[in-house]
Amino acid sequence: MSKRKSIVSSFGDLTGDSAKPKSTEPTPEEKQKTPGRVAAGIIGTTQRTLSQLREERDQLLADAQSADKIIKLDADRIDPSPFQDRLPDGDAAAFAQFKQSLSDEGQQVPITVRPHPEHADRHQIVYGHRRWRALKELGLPVKAILVDYSDRDLVVAQGIENANRQDLSWIERALFADEMHRAGLKPKDIKAALSVDDAQLSKFRYVIKQVGTPLIQLIGRAPSIGRPRWIELADCLKNGADETQLLETLSSDKVQKNLSPDDRFGLIIKLARPGKPSKSRAPSLSLGEVGTMQRGKNELRIKLKKQHQVEFAEFLEREMDALLEKYNQLRKEQ
Repeated sequence: MSKRKSIVSSFGDLTGDSAKPKSTEPTPEEKQKTPGRVAAGIIGTTQRTLSQLREERDQLLADAQSADKIIKLDADRIDPSPFQDRLPDGDAAAFAQFKQSLSDEGQQVPITVRPHPEHADRHQIVYGHRRWRALKELGLPVKAILVDYSDRDLVVAQGIENANRQDLSWIERALFADEMHRAGLKPKDIKAALSVDDAQLSKFRYVIKQVGTPLIQLIGRAPSIGRPRWIELADCLKNGADETQLLETLSSDKVQKNLSPDDRFGLIIKLARPGKPSKSRAPSLSLGEVGTMQRGKNELRIKLKKQHQVEFAEFLEREMDALLEKYNQLRKEQ
């Protein structure tokens, strides 16, 4: 299997050193052999700054306007990225509107794909999953830019793209940081790709560890739920909240179909929060066949059986003055 180029190498030669004897710019004949493939010299990503990576990404997007670098693919022969960077979108109306705009106006921005590492006749998405899904449902071909990315290159490329998106929820960013970590990326590369610092990366890891991916996926992307409430849920689970109960609650069809991701989170956090300690009550004192009496901190409750409710109440009213007088006399004597 041939060694794949680095992520930055696929963005084009941006060094400006045209005097180099070995040019990596493909000849017209090479372009015809590999239509749509963005090729360039080999540059190590870890030696580049985040600013340079973004500039190179912008160069890739600019180059994508060139017709010879865009290919058309059958949507059914494209697979999603093996690294999930987005949870399912619960806003069906918004997606329907997006799909309609593609149907009316056509695909204006190509997606980015790589050759599938296991199937020669298929491709995998680097980014552009939403466009691919909409075009697939419409039965339309997909315009794409083809790049040579290893798994590591792919996950870094998704991270760079996500850093420029405003609609990713906090938990989606946390999940993607975890994806990059499990792919073997160094913390400095993850921080650069997502534009986060050590403190934010630590919070991502804490929530993913305590809440767990299965529970997060059942909740969904929860766009209105930010870091503080996710950390609160993580704390609840760390302190003994019943994860099995939460998973069972979220797994019901009623919850999944009728509640939005934000509402699902609200339901789960209520269940996960520790309950208020119940107020202890003194045991009831039997009044025989009349009923029971129970003494609280600042109250006295007498519960009468139905057949004695009227008569005993009238009895208390008649005897109350005498009882109070006797009570006060006992206090004086004590």
